[in-house]
Amino acid sequence: MAMHTRSDGAPNGRLLLVDRDEPHAHLVAETLTQSLGLSARITTVTSGRQAADLLRDSGFDIVLADLSSLGDLSDRSDDAVTRLVRLAQGALVVALSDGTSVSAAVGAMRAGAHDYVAKPINGPAMVARIGELAQRHGKGRTLSIEAPVADGIRDFAGFIGASSAMQFVYEQIGRIAASAAPVFITGESGTGKDVCAEALHAKGPRGGKRMVAINCAAIPRDLMESELFGVARGAFTGAHEDRKGAAELADGGTLFLDEIGEMDLSLQSKLLRFLQTGTLSRVGESGVRHVDVRVICATNRNPMQLIADKKFREDLFYRLHVLPIHLPPLRQRPTDIMVLARHFLERYAAEEHKSFDGYSPDVAGILASGDWPGNVRQLQNLVRRLVVMFDGGEITPAMLAAADIESRGIVPVAESQPRTERRPAILPMWQQEQRIIEDAIASFGGNVSLAAAALEISPSTIYRKRQSWADMAVAS
Repeated sequence: MAMHTRSDGAPNGRLLLVDRDEPHAHLVAETLTQSLGLSARITTVTSGRQAADLLRDSGFDIVLADLSSLGDLSDRSDDAVTRLVRLAQGALVVALSDGTSVSAAVGAMRAGAHDYVAKPINGPAMVARIGELAQRHGKGRTLSIEAPVADGIRDFAGFIGASSAMQFVYEQIGRIAASAAPVFITGESGTGKDVCAEALHAKGPRGGKRMVAINCAAIPRDLMESELFGVARGAFTGAHEDRKGAAELADGGTLFLDEIGEMDLSLQSKLLRFLQTGTLSRVGESGVRHVDVRVICATNRNPMQLIADKKFREDLFYRLHVLPIHLPPLRQRPTDIMVLARHFLERYAAEEHKSFDGYSPDVAGILASGDWPGNVRQLQNLVRRLVVMFDGGEITPAMLAAADIESRGIVPVAESQPRTERRPAILPMWQQEQRIIEDAIASFGGNVSLAAAALEISPSTIYRKRQSWADMAVAS
């Protein structure tokens, strides 16, 4: 029985690696323990039966199983995976394969494996993926695994995070910032759409010019046109002088239209004309003015649904939807949660002139396993309340519970506290469907084919639905 066990410091978890290729197994073990600092004891075996024997006798937190090494357990790899999953008793199970058999990988996922990774194993990517799975399945505190940040950008133009999802966003911003074409940003509330717009402006050739932002949902409908295009003197009572609108003020720079889906239909037609001609007329003015701006818009709503509901012009959408960027929700990048939490704690502690010793392991586990419906903004607000409400020290679960006033379910309710029955919020069907499909794609590392197979739908169905959601910028 070929076995290799190594321990690196005080272990916070146990990992079982099943791979008949002993040199490869030892290389993976060495990479995970030494190069990347994964605090876990790693045991390697060369067959499925050896793995089954060990799983019966001792507990493991992670099982990495090469599908071609499980033939002595069953002729069918999915049956072998089912046996390992049952014996693993809740451990994270990751199937490894040479990547040539998509059906085998899908079969392993259906048999209970939490993920599939193609060989050869990339050390940093594997540790990052294990970290994401640990956080997603509530094992982040037990395993104490975080995604390595050395091989990725952690701070980028106002964004904080080194997950693979954010690396893709950074790459997109870097590629399209130099263009003058319109950008259409989508994402849930609190994901940083305004930060994305500012990054696109700052990193482009117009960075030295002005960026003017206008929130289409915050301005009354009857004032929106004058705010966007300006007012001529005498246009209406109270218009005592000429006044430039946001489009003119942004001449030579960037015009950011936030919550574009809330714009009135009558004004949408004028915005379309402005985009087509590059000219505008102030309210009460007969002449036209030429303006050179780059337009960036954003929405947290489904634009195709708005079009279907006759609330958004289809021709305007396709005029704006030239360079799409989709910002992933925080629940799809769990390894960034504690990175953000520490960043906000340091920032607000400095502002309030207080000293904190970080988060207790219990608090880190609670934060890392939260669903965060309000995304980064919700986490930011929670940390700020913690800093304001307390004087310092290590943040404990009791402090976290006291600061969690939004009742979003981030902090579990103590058993001693009276519970009040609350009807859960019901999302529209298309939003639930979108969440299920995007979470499935994220679980397969962006592989649409594997996600489609797991959901028992065709890849073309996913592509068609993502087109309808205007989320074409998600990593694939």
